[in-house]
Amino acid sequence: MRVCVLSSGSKGNSCFIETNESKILIDLGTTTSYVVNELDKLGVNPREIDAILITHIHKDHINGLSTFIKKYNPLIYVTEKLLMLLEEEVGSFRYEVYQDNSAIINDLRINYIRTSHDALEQIGFILKDNKSSMVYITDTGYLNSKYFDLLSNKDLYVLESNHDVLMLKNGPYPYFLQQRVLGDKGHLSNEQCSNYLCKFIGDNTKTIVLAHLSEKNNTEEKALETLNNKLKENNKKVENIFVARQNEPTMVIEV
Repeated sequence: MRVCVLSSGSKGNSCFIETNESKILIDLGTTTSYVVNELDKLGVNPREIDAILITHIHKDHINGLSTFIKKYNPLIYVTEKLLMLLEEEVGSFRYEVYQDNSAIINDLRINYIRTSHDALEQIGFILKDNKSSMVYITDTGYLNSKYFDLLSNKDLYVLESNHDVLMLKNGPYPYFLQQRVLGDKGHLSNEQCSNYLCKFIGDNTKTIVLAHLSEKNNTEEKALETLNNKLKENNKKVENIFVARQNEPTMVIEV
């Protein structure tokens, strides 16, 4: 499995995942031209994309989807509720509805879990091919403990580390917006993200990508420091830790 987070943040999110037999995107919240350009750098024609998975319909996750659909007619995987919501946003498109919270695309198996955000429907993903596994979750105020076993001991985690709580409370956001971010339907803080990762990571875990960092309420240094301190406190080690950025892709991560 090869993974490249193309863009991550409040202005647009998209992630490319490739296995031996499949090429998919998770979300398309930045412009189609940006995604196509970055795919080209990876040697991928956008017409080769087998499917797009959508986490929720906030603009920073679907902003470029309508144009991409018109140009390339991809297959979009949806829950029944996401189908209804997306059709209102982008019109008609080719789609497949998940069955039993899962889908199979060639050699790639996808399971989704319910996340908690102030959208009308929101999900995160566990993806597996024949050799490796990963978790992709952003935009959630917490993670339900019933999913912990499912989320444990994966090779790669792309997990939201949105804000530093003190920066948020002392920053420019008005009180109501601070409460939204901090609430159960908001975003994971650095502390929450790090605590979850310390619960989940296992012997298989080689790489962590911290995602969806706030430009105003976080820094890469604070996110990394929080995680590294938590790992040390819990006697955990992970070989590779990266931060996904808004306007440039991560390196291609071999999982």
